[in-house]
Amino acid sequence: MTGRQSGQQGSLDFPGWDSLIVHICPDDDWRAALERGEYCPGTLEMEGFIHCSRPDQVLAVANDFYSGIPDLVTLWIDARLLDSELRWEAVGRDEFPHIYGALNLEAVLYVAGLRPDQDGVYRNLALG
Repeated sequence: MTGRQSGQQGSLDFPGWDSLIVHICPDDDWRAALERGEYCPGTLEMEGFIHCSRPDQVLAVANDFYSGIPDLVTLWIDARLLDSELRWEAVGRDEFPHIYGALNLEAVLYVAGLRPDQDGVYRNLALG
């Protein structure tokens, strides 16, 4: 099944906001995906899915799991365009989107750099 499966709503009011999910990855991994024609990170093989976030979760995820990792990008994905199954799953007290299969490149709407402030903390997202 493709698409959002929870009752969560996006925090901004424009068409399609609630279908956006975000994946953080090294820029080199994204460039390799462009050459292969699909994105299949190591977590897909190891865990069976690709970790994603809602837009409002991205900065917390970046600070919790990507501190000190250079050259990151965010992939802004329209969940309605996914070829693979999307599941919303509980992690702690929240739900996160997980893609169960390869990420087809057509579902990626934007790719933006993700850079921390000088103190190493992620506080801002670039879009586009």
